[in-house]
Amino acid sequence: MIRRLFSGTPVPQPYRSNFNHLYWDIGWFGVLSGSAANFLGVYAARLGATGFQIGLLGSMGAVISLLIALPAARWIERRRIDRVVFWTSIAYRLFYLLWIPLPWLLDAQGQIWALIVIALLMGIPGVPLGVGFNILFASAVPEDWRAHVAGIRNVVFSIVFILSSLASGYLLDHLPFPVGYQLVFGIGAFGALMSSYHLYFIRPLERSNAPLPKTDAFALEKRTTLRLDVWKSPFGRVLLVLLAFHLAQYLAIPLFPLYNVNVLKLTDAQIGIGTALFYLTVLLGSTQLARLARRFGHHRLTAWGVMAMSLYPTILAFSRSVFPYYALQILGGLVWSVVGGAQPNYLLERVPADDRPAHLAWYSIVVNGCVLFGSLVGAAIGGWIGLGTALLVFGLLRLLAGLAIWKWG
Repeated sequence: MIRRLFSGTPVPQPYRSNFNHLYWDIGWFGVLSGSAANFLGVYAARLGATGFQIGLLGSMGAVISLLIALPAARWIERRRIDRVVFWTSIAYRLFYLLWIPLPWLLDAQGQIWALIVIALLMGIPGVPLGVGFNILFASAVPEDWRAHVAGIRNVVFSIVFILSSLASGYLLDHLPFPVGYQLVFGIGAFGALMSSYHLYFIRPLERSNAPLPKTDAFALEKRTTLRLDVWKSPFGRVLLVLLAFHLAQYLAIPLFPLYNVNVLKLTDAQIGIGTALFYLTVLLGSTQLARLARRFGHHRLTAWGVMAMSLYPTILAFSRSVFPYYALQILGGLVWSVVGGAQPNYLLERVPADDRPAHLAWYSIVVNGCVLFGSLVGAAIGGWIGLGTALLVFGLLRLLAGLAIWKWG
């Protein structure tokens, strides 16, 4: 039934197993995202975390990525991409289990710093997982089917996220602190490991990252350098405009939980309802992604969507109660249904099929550099000029980033 919303063409038999496991993977990932990951920043804020500490919590993985992304890409090139993704996902997601016992072991500040250290350690397997999954998706899903699969994945993720977020918010409002958070963290860890289980069954339809021939010395030398040639290729311009987008995106993100908790005074249940509304509109918008992509293309959808993303921090800066927050979540979900589906496909369209690891490693460096800079500097700017003013500035930057993608991407 869901598949018929996206395409009237039956899925060819050789693709069905990969597609189905990609849907199950994102469904269980939705359990993680709607529960543990969704409320981690709120938990830290309730423990008394400062803006700087919340920024660190969101940026530790980025620190590791900046250090090891290119070596990780070279490591990936010499291994089966499906096995790389599975085993790094296991190594990454086992860390979620460590969140559960922290309230029994440490005081509030101790827990905050422990979460930051755990986030740093998670970055080690997280880097090859992030690079590897994009390669695996490109290898396991033919180009003509990527918008179709991405749209269904968004719908599945949204449905599960909504249910998980509402259930988590209910539990947190009805269980004593911090027991409710421990239960929510446990639910998220289970969802994360079940997602890894389905990643095990996804197989590439092509072998673009096969191990390099030992006799090809020139190719070996080329692939063991920093690969600065990527920036001199047409893909370099794509990296620059996406850098502008992700920087504008991540500057604002650490301010949202601080604004929601400290200014809007939202309860956990209200935050759960808000995120459910967000992903309800992601679900509805995602049903039209394949049709929009065929009509306008992923490049234009990405540019328009990033420009529209400027509305979220801009309007939030003027909000003073829960009802504008709910309206913003609906608007934000509709916009993200376009950006979240179109931007990865726009990226993959620009990546050479025979050299994905190096190109995607540089993209990972760009993203994580923005995560690191945005998480730390965004929180600092918010403390310096005020949360509301900072949100307005970052909204303007998102608008300019979307215009850059439109003109130069």
